[in-house]
Amino acid sequence: MPFIKIKFKAYKCLFLHYILLITIMKQLELYHKEFSAYLSSPEVKSAMEKAMELLRAHNRISFIGNGGSNSICSHMMEDYMKMMSKRTSSFTDAAMITCFANDYGWEKAMEEWIGFQFMPGDLLVAISSSGESKNILNAVRKAKEIGGKVITFSGFNKDNSLGKMGDANIIIPTRSYGIVENLHSTILHIILDQLQGL
Repeated sequence: MPFIKIKFKAYKCLFLHYILLITIMKQLELYHKEFSAYLSSPEVKSAMEKAMELLRAHNRISFIGNGGSNSICSHMMEDYMKMMSKRTSSFTDAAMITCFANDYGWEKAMEEWIGFQFMPGDLLVAISSSGESKNILNAVRKAKEIGGKVITFSGFNKDNSLGKMGDANIIIPTRSYGIVENLHSTILHIILDQLQGL
């Protein structure tokens, strides 16, 4: 009897691993399908070309985003500085974020930061999965008011607010946070590779 129980547990464990493997494969297929569709679409290709020209032409680049998008900003700030010798900044320092949010309120924090350090002719890269974050929208308006250029990365709804505000707008119209965030990061990496001639 104990042998039968052990055998049953082993089969159950194998079955659960098989189900997990099928689930992972389905997710990988979904990501592959979505990535292929977006990266080959004429709209995304055109927006990427505009974004690449802006990133090539500007030496001072600021990055803003919330949550997962904020981590993309931190990563890209480092890569574009290190790989392209750009003068980059991002609203990612915890002390800075809490200082500005405390003093100006969350919806105005990034706008105030832009007001302090952004200059005419600078480039802002604004990343928001929903394209509706008020703090991002306020910061973009401020950057344009100062006389800078803007690249936007957004998702979910193709008619989102942020996707209409930039000089180049990359919109990933899917409800999946994972796909939107990963494509934003991937596109920024693709552009960086192309700028380096890789």
